[in-house]
This record gives sequence, C-alpha cells and structure tokens, in this order.
Amino acid sequence: MIIPYLNKARLLYVFSILCFGALSVSAQEVRPFKNGDRVVFMGNSITDGGHYHSYIWLYYMTHFPGMRIRVFNAGIGGDVARQMLERIDSEVFAKKPTVMTLTFGMNDTGYQYLPAAQADSTYRVKTAECLKYFKLITGTLKMHPEIKKIMIASSPYDETSKIKTAPLLKKNTALLAIAAEQRKTAVENNWGFVDFNTGMTAINQREQQRDSTFTMEGTDRIHPTNDGQMVMAYIFLNAQGLSGKKVAGIQINSSKGAIEKTENCVVSALVNNKGDLKFTYLANSLPYPLDTIPGGFGRPGKSQAEALKLIPFTADYNQELLMIKGLKPDGRYDLRIDNKSIGQWSSTEYAAGINLALITGTPQYQQALAVMHLNEERWEIERRLREYYWVQYSILKPKGLLYNDSEATVDSLQKYAKKDFFVAVTMPTYQKARFKDVRDAWQKEMDLLIDEIYRINKPVAHHFEITLSN
Repeated sequence: MIIPYLNKARLLYVFSILCFGALSVSAQEVRPFKNGDRVVFMGNSITDGGHYHSYIWLYYMTHFPGMRIRVFNAGIGGDVARQMLERIDSEVFAKKPTVMTLTFGMNDTGYQYLPAAQADSTYRVKTAECLKYFKLITGTLKMHPEIKKIMIASSPYDETSKIKTAPLLKKNTALLAIAAEQRKTAVENNWGFVDFNTGMTAINQREQQRDSTFTMEGTDRIHPTNDGQMVMAYIFLNAQGLSGKKVAGIQINSSKGAIEKTENCVVSALVNNKGDLKFTYLANSLPYPLDTIPGGFGRPGKSQAEALKLIPFTADYNQELLMIKGLKPDGRYDLRIDNKSIGQWSSTEYAAGINLALITGTPQYQQALAVMHLNEERWEIERRLREYYWVQYSILKPKGLLYNDSEATVDSLQKYAKKDFFVAVTMPTYQKARFKDVRDAWQKEMDLLIDEIYRINKPVAHHFEITLSN
C-alpha cells in the first residue's frame, strides 16, 4: 500500500487518533467494579512501587462516592511468574478478593545485553519458561471461580527513546509475546484483558517524534514515572467502559429562566433577577484531582498531572460543565460558589460551557483534593508494608527464612545490605515492620484513612451566584 505524503503536523494528528484508539481496545470485557468489591493487583515492581492502582481507586472514590471498594497492592519488585505462583495464596487469595489482576513479564524476559542475532533465541527460551509458570498460575486461578480475573499486559520496555541508558534489543517484542498468551488465555476462560503495552508504546513513539528523549518509562526504560502510571490508570478505566461519564453537567437558559438540562446532578431554587442567576447545585460526583508533585521511579520524576499532555483524560473523565445561554451579549459575569469568588467569564464563554473540574479553587475541587491527599497517605503506608514483604519474598524466602524476623535475621540482613543497595534502602522500614504490632498499627491507620475518605467524599450542595460585572 502506498501512503500519500503527510506533513509532520498531520502525521502526528493521525498517529494520535490511532494511539487513543489503541488505548481503548481490550480483548475481553472488563466490567466496572461494584460496591463491596475487593480488588487485588498482583505484579512486579511496576505494581509494587507504582501508582496506577491508586489512581484507579481515586477515580472510584471521587466519581462513585457512594460505592465503597477496597484495593490492594500485591506487587513485589523483581518478581517473575514462578514467584507469583509461589505467593499467590498468601498475597492474593488470603485477601478474599472478588476481583484480581495479574501482570508479569518484565523480569521474566531478563536484562541481558545481546546482539540482535542472539536476542530472538534467548528471549524464546525465557518466554517459554515464563509461560510454563503462567500455565500453572492459570490452573490455580481456575480453582477460584468466585474471583473475577483480569490479565494485564505489562507496560512496555521502551527501546526507542534516545536517552543515555542503552536499550535491550527486542525485549519489548518478548513482552508482547507474553501479552499475546495472556490475551489468548483470557479469551479461553472469559477473563478480562487490559493491554498497557500497545497504547503506551504508541504514546512514546508519538512523543519521540517531537522529543527523541521522551519516555514514560524513566531513566531505566522500565519503570513508568507518575505520568505513565496515570496513563496506565486511564487505559484501565477505558477498558472498563467508563469513558464519557461526566462529573456533572448544568445547562441553563437565562433568558427563559429555565433549567434546560442536568447530568449527574440536581439543580434547584433557580432565581433569575434581571439576568443575574442564583441556584443550588448538588452533584453526584466530585471532580478528579490530579497531583502536581513529581514522583515515581524516574530521576527526575514526573507528576500525575503531566499525563494530561499525553491523554484526553479531561475530555473523557473530568467534565463538570456549567453552560448558561441567554446572558447579556458581550457581558462579563462573575461566578461565586458559597460566596467565594471563583472567576469571571464572558457570556460567550458561559454559552460554550465552563469546565469547573479544571478550577482548583472551587469548593468541590478542594473537597476532592482532601480525598486525594488521604489516599496518598494510605499509599505511603501500604508502601512500607510492601517493602517488608519484598524483604520476605525476595531475600528471606530463598534462604529458607520466610517470616523469620529474629535478631539473627536482622544481623544477617545488615551484613547483606553492605553489598545490596536495595536491601540497604529497605532496612530502616524492615527493622520497624518486622514487629507484628507495628504492622498491625499501620494496617489500622490505613483502615482509618479509608473510613475517612468514604466519610468526606460525599458531594454536598453548593450555592451558585452568577452576576453581571460590567
């Protein structure tokens, strides 16, 4: 097929359309979570230290405030499929999930620098070993029909970014071979399937046409920074069919003094005083707050909010539209919510619609921010526990010392830490977490935070005033 010439801007536009199409494709249905669900995300370090599951939960916390679910991080850094099989009882089934996800492959395919001629044969061997254990995992999962399963194709290994770290040739091709088997297994068993790899690779390659050093996978080409983690959450929510659900929508005709349309909210007590409007607004959802603090594996890290440059999250998930027609032509109108000045817009802008979800000063966004910060506190505590379990499964279990938290074990770990950077940075947490009373206290603190989140995440009624300012 001959492709006609496209200028660069047009090519990027077409690529973007293809990319966002890829973000929405799933081999199998992934149903939205429902009230009471207990969801366990099992994976390697990308899950262990990642935010995507927390960002997904934050969407449910804000968009479905009356739907209480529980999300668990069951990632262990460095894990391969064999290790996930070994810990699936204690890390997944013991939590009595109603839903679980499974992602693997990054570590299974290894980290060997190989000439292109040797890469294919080496990766075939490693992939076959990985899939042997995936088949055993599949057999174990079939024994738990009460749990909905979702296979997740790993986020990509970025081979194409022009960063200093030399790429491992054909590693992502091996990841895609594993993903193909995950998809096949999902189809055969009527499980869900979500593909992180294809959509994220498309975004990387699109952005690298503008900046050859762009990557969502950090300086090691492996671990997504927080913008990449938000893209992963976006892909997952798309697979659940949640795109297009507004936070809320208000459409008022000022000249008629009429409420013409509402979406996901109730508008009442409308008063039209010579074109100035007052009404009460109660939404069913809160806007989705995005953290602006850089973080994640990358150095430097990127913020969750930077993902907005990469995906149409605002258009698809964060629309709280205030639309008012019939205002005085060429007039400028102040908006006050609960007697607080929010901003000033022209009648033309009001007629087109103002997205309140992007205005951080609204009372409803401030309420959502509190939810976000409590969720981050919960994430931080859970990370401490994940560090403890990393020591258990990655360091102690191979030595026959699983859950042996004696003083002798501490001494051995301190000696080992002198030659292992990862053990060294984890030791301060482990020395606290080895005491069950400490772990129990952390768990209680998380439970309290979750209770508080579901107490404060309920939308409240707000008083709107829209008055002519000129």
